[in-house]
Amino acid sequence: MTSDHTAPGEAWIFDYVRTPRGKASKTGGLHGVSSIDLVIHLMNSLVERGLDPREVADVVLGSASQVNDQGGNPARVAALRAGWGAHVPGLMVNRFCASGIDAVAVAAARVKAGDADLIVAGGVESVSRVPMFADRGPLWADPATVAEIGSIHMGVAADLNATLDGLDRETLDAYGALSQQRAAAAWADGRFDQSVVPLPDTADGPGLARDEHVRAGTTAESLAQLAPAFSGLGADGQDALALTRFAELDAIDHLHTVGTSPGMADGAALLVIGTLDAGLRAGLRPRARVHSSVSMAGDPVRMLTVGQDAVCESLRRAELSPSEVDVFEFAEAFAALCVRFQRDLGIDAEAGDDRFNPNGGTMAMGHAFGATGAIMIGGCVDELERRDGRWGVAAVSGAAGLGSAVLVERPNGTARAAI
Repeated sequence: MTSDHTAPGEAWIFDYVRTPRGKASKTGGLHGVSSIDLVIHLMNSLVERGLDPREVADVVLGSASQVNDQGGNPARVAALRAGWGAHVPGLMVNRFCASGIDAVAVAAARVKAGDADLIVAGGVESVSRVPMFADRGPLWADPATVAEIGSIHMGVAADLNATLDGLDRETLDAYGALSQQRAAAAWADGRFDQSVVPLPDTADGPGLARDEHVRAGTTAESLAQLAPAFSGLGADGQDALALTRFAELDAIDHLHTVGTSPGMADGAALLVIGTLDAGLRAGLRPRARVHSSVSMAGDPVRMLTVGQDAVCESLRRAELSPSEVDVFEFAEAFAALCVRFQRDLGIDAEAGDDRFNPNGGTMAMGHAFGATGAIMIGGCVDELERRDGRWGVAAVSGAAGLGSAVLVERPNGTARAAI
């Protein structure tokens, strides 16, 4: 490991890998693989692609449910089991669904501050092995806390947002179909080939090479046949809890279905973050600069709008307008929030503007909570390269009204030539 840390400066992304995303069920393609083994699989792939573990100062991972398989600092355990050496400490981050994006932000901040030269950051979640709410946190398991904060289920919050924004079922179904169609097209076009590291077949079972949730051929008409997914939770007291905070509403329209909600998934992602000097010294290719990161908080009942707020704040700080951004990667925490984002930032998909989730999102490919933000940052860099763009932003809205965004800048032609 290098010890001659550089002065405070820039943080660069040099590499990005992820697993395919498996369905979060006992029959899912990754259920037989532990979270730590998913990370080790990606660590091994980074070494095969040229990373020297001796240069790595730390591993920072996001995970939303740090209990059981995901307890006991998986970042440290994975580094040890992967043979990266005793020098790699390992750090876990939890900001719910924004955990992976914040793990990358933490790594970039440490590099910028001169605390480390090269860090591997990302996230992991095996929802099939460590189900949502498995940690029994008071935010969802303590009745007094739930009542005081108004911590309704995220699906009910999505329907609340759709109602507040006056959206209809047809609009949501159209977005859900578009996400599936874009994901299927991206897989068919090989856009994920350079970053997805398949799990090979073993004596214990078959591997996994593709995201399991993608349903090619999905249409708005087929989604229209699905029943609302969260009306039962609403009737069981969650609507009443939400409506105490939004007296202007008489009722919540339950519009989201499994087709317009993120599919639960297992998966992991890693990025290599470091100073330009350290990366070049290690023989790595600089792909994009982490310009800035933003973490924000807002209303814990409406909750799912804060990722968009974080995007707007990141653009404000960089003095950019939405029209100057080449790629938006936004976690598809339900269709209503994606429709709202595009409306507010002037992205007209019907007119051919494909900058927003151009290769589909978590609705189509699955939401592995702690990994999702890292997947989106890496996917944003991949897509910037594909379309020769400069600016990209990735963002996630999380439970309890949290939201995080990372703005990346790909060097222009002159800068690339200099590097």
